[in-house]
Amino acid sequence: MPAVSKGDGMRGLAVFISDIRNCKSKEAEVKRINKELANIRSKFKGDKALDGYSKKKYVCKLLFIFLLGHDIDFGHMEAVNLLSSNKYTEKQIGYLFISVLVNSNSDLISLINNGIKNDLASRNPTFMNLALHCIANVGSREMAEAFASQIPSILVAGDTMDSVKQSAALCLLRLNRTSPDLVPMGEWTARVVHLLNDQHLGVVTAATSLITTLAQKSPEDFRTSISLAVARLSRIVTSASIDLQDYTYYFVAAPWLSVKLLRLLQCYPPPEDAALRSRLTECLETILNKAQEPPKSKKVQHSNAKNAVLFEAIALIIHHDSEPTLLVRACNQLGQFLQHRETNLRYLALESMCTLASSEFSHEAVKTHIDTVINALKTERDVSVRQRAVDLLYAMCDRSNSKQIVAEMLSYLENADYSIREEIVLKVAILAEKYAVDYTWYVDTILNLIRIAGDHVSEEVWYRVIQIVINQDDVQGYAAKTVFEALQAPACHENLLKVGGYILGEFGNLIAGDPRSSPLVQFNLLHSKFHLCSVPTRALLLSAYIKFINLFPEVKPTIQDVLRSDSQLRNADVELQQRAIEYLRLSCIASTDILATVLEEMPPFPERESSILAKLKKKKGPGKVPDMDEARWNVNGNTEHSENTEPTNKSSPPSLVADLLPTNRPRPASYSPTILSAGNMAPSHPFTDLLNMNSSPAAGASLLVDVLSDLSSPAPTPTTGPGPGPTDVCEEHFSRFVCKNNGVIFENQLLQIGLKSEYRQNLGRIYVFYGNKTSSQFLSFSSSVTSSDTLKTQLNVHTMPVDPTVEGGAQLQQILNIECLSDFSDTPVLNVQFRYGGTLQNIAVKLPVMLNKFFQPTEMTSEDFFQRWKQLGVPQQEVQTIFKAQHPMDTDVTNAKILGFGVALLSGVDPNPANFVGAGVIHTKNTQVGCLLRLEPNPQAEMYRLTLRTSRESVSQRLCDLLSEQF
Repeated sequence: MPAVSKGDGMRGLAVFISDIRNCKSKEAEVKRINKELANIRSKFKGDKALDGYSKKKYVCKLLFIFLLGHDIDFGHMEAVNLLSSNKYTEKQIGYLFISVLVNSNSDLISLINNGIKNDLASRNPTFMNLALHCIANVGSREMAEAFASQIPSILVAGDTMDSVKQSAALCLLRLNRTSPDLVPMGEWTARVVHLLNDQHLGVVTAATSLITTLAQKSPEDFRTSISLAVARLSRIVTSASIDLQDYTYYFVAAPWLSVKLLRLLQCYPPPEDAALRSRLTECLETILNKAQEPPKSKKVQHSNAKNAVLFEAIALIIHHDSEPTLLVRACNQLGQFLQHRETNLRYLALESMCTLASSEFSHEAVKTHIDTVINALKTERDVSVRQRAVDLLYAMCDRSNSKQIVAEMLSYLENADYSIREEIVLKVAILAEKYAVDYTWYVDTILNLIRIAGDHVSEEVWYRVIQIVINQDDVQGYAAKTVFEALQAPACHENLLKVGGYILGEFGNLIAGDPRSSPLVQFNLLHSKFHLCSVPTRALLLSAYIKFINLFPEVKPTIQDVLRSDSQLRNADVELQQRAIEYLRLSCIASTDILATVLEEMPPFPERESSILAKLKKKKGPGKVPDMDEARWNVNGNTEHSENTEPTNKSSPPSLVADLLPTNRPRPASYSPTILSAGNMAPSHPFTDLLNMNSSPAAGASLLVDVLSDLSSPAPTPTTGPGPGPTDVCEEHFSRFVCKNNGVIFENQLLQIGLKSEYRQNLGRIYVFYGNKTSSQFLSFSSSVTSSDTLKTQLNVHTMPVDPTVEGGAQLQQILNIECLSDFSDTPVLNVQFRYGGTLQNIAVKLPVMLNKFFQPTEMTSEDFFQRWKQLGVPQQEVQTIFKAQHPMDTDVTNAKILGFGVALLSGVDPNPANFVGAGVIHTKNTQVGCLLRLEPNPQAEMYRLTLRTSRESVSQRLCDLLSEQF
């Protein structure tokens, strides 16, 4: 860079700055600034033309005043004029002023762009660098549109100076982050990859940053960078520090470039070429070997640089997850850091080992460090490190060490920080259930958990222990005995009282033979704590009391006296008062048989994934919970590699892999008395009530208007022919339901069919409303759902019967229960048949049950999103389409449609804020399919580019077809 001559010292600027510093008060500073602004304004407006030096000096003063926090509303044109100067210092100040004070909406942008174009075309490296820095600093969309196509040619030109190449690469990187849709992918992409072979390491470093970002967007275009990156990395790690003197940092050769190359390689799977793979393995082994060497310097900069390369190498080893030897060596290396005096290293080691624990190759190696991790949990002073230790214990847990880990976590829980107690409680509950060899240990663990940290035990935890006790006959007696003994403590947590009341109400008869736990003793024990607990717990205890009347007729008078007392019948809480009155009346008038039927034992709960795990994932955030190897996701700790596990019999422990519908979990505090009936709790059909929609919408013509009011009245569709012959399937309104669940699906002059749908995981329920628009009856009314043979194996549709007569002007409701067994592309058809005026009417409507209805939205951070995006990099997993916009390109409407499609809309993930990014998981009975989508609008061309990546090709294509039709 040219040296600044003494004449460019700008003495006037130095005097002004000195005056500002010498001001004794804010008022004095403002007065001095106003005086200077008036002087500058008069100079700019004067008749005498200013020379370059004066313009530069005054523009510098304006820039300094702006940096002090004062508004500047003039001087911009003078700064732009400085761009045309041939003097470096004047041009530099002009660019500096523009970079700081000119926004992208300025009227001067076109003039600025002209000045930049002139400098880029000048081939003067100094001026070109200034122009490229300005483009990168401003980074506006207007500049991207003007220069995004020119900068790549500068970058790959053979006669471009090294310093300009560096600036061009970083400038293009900046534009790609701010306006990725404007950076063209052309023939230059293949040439920019070869910059990795450049002799100048500064160019290689800048190019690596650019290629890494572009490879995340278009991995196939930059796949050739793998071999070049491995070759460059190999030369760096095998070189002596004297070979790269200009790029050696405290005896570590090119640490920043090494880290960037390792990150670039993480964009791709392991190389397929054996020689290339072997060379990369040698590089990684060399890095691990160097970590074992004695330090060449005692300075912290040396260890930081050395460890930065090491941790990035370990991250690449974990990403590839294909070399058992490297994985074990990486684990051992991280194990050495667990007791390092540097807190950051201990934290990073624990975090990396959490990921290693999920690999089948390194899980056993991670387990060898269990004692060190437990010791860190007990002695570590930094709470964030202790939290990572808890995460690692959770990740390394299996059948062989589950009891030790659970015991240590329970021990730590007594003194744990309040900020992480709830998370530890959830993890202990999950591990105790997952690895329970016998459920007596599980019950003891959960009750101990409630005793130690009752305030942090969420409803999901005590719901789950009740579900398991009800489902496992062999543990019910032990559970009743254990909670009875626990409740005898002078002070016990309210959650323990809830569990005790529920279990004793169901299974108290199993321990009633012991005089120490006779029915009256059980009742008195529960009732002694009645007045000390909250209203929901009291409501649960009242339900337990009425259960006691059925189990133990001898305590009926005692319980009736309690229910008859003024404190219950005149209770200020409506729920308690209603329960007391209805339970008392039920116990008085119902016969023994009726009472036994209404109050019989709760039926087993359907098996599904633990809602505790769902809560933990929600609390930790997406991507933060260490993935428990699904091969080890068996409650008994058996290692079974099977995607589709057949349901176990009732005596086997319940699986945790399917419970994001916490609807049939015990909720006694909010149940009305009638729900105690076995008929209500155990529907005859397995799909019934899984969506917790016990209250059906009231019938009546008004509801049709209410429920379906979101659609304007559609144009009448011609009625079907009078005969019962072949019927065309109506698809007119089908596409409207891709991104919404409610509305009118069919209407003609006789009948209106409306839908109201709800979906949770792989289950769905559709309310179908049939509205008779005539004044005459519909007779022999029937409806059914038909599916193709293939679809029947992919989708279960259970249809509730309907009334055969629909009065004129009335409305009929039908419930359809849906279960998604596997991914599908076909659609079921709703067939409606009835007689009107003696003529048989046939109507067939395409039922809007699409694959996207079974989405579970997934929130993700930017880092997690792109990491998962890279993992789904196989060509078969991606589907991309470019299509013309069919509707106005409105951002709010697009947001609503993507949310309606079922995915979570992720903000701040895409470098271009105009793009839309979403993530979700398709839930079927057999498997779960993760989905990432990216929608890139181009308002100028009125085009969209939609990219979907899922772990299954058929799912990607189907979702792409559905969503692309909506815009």
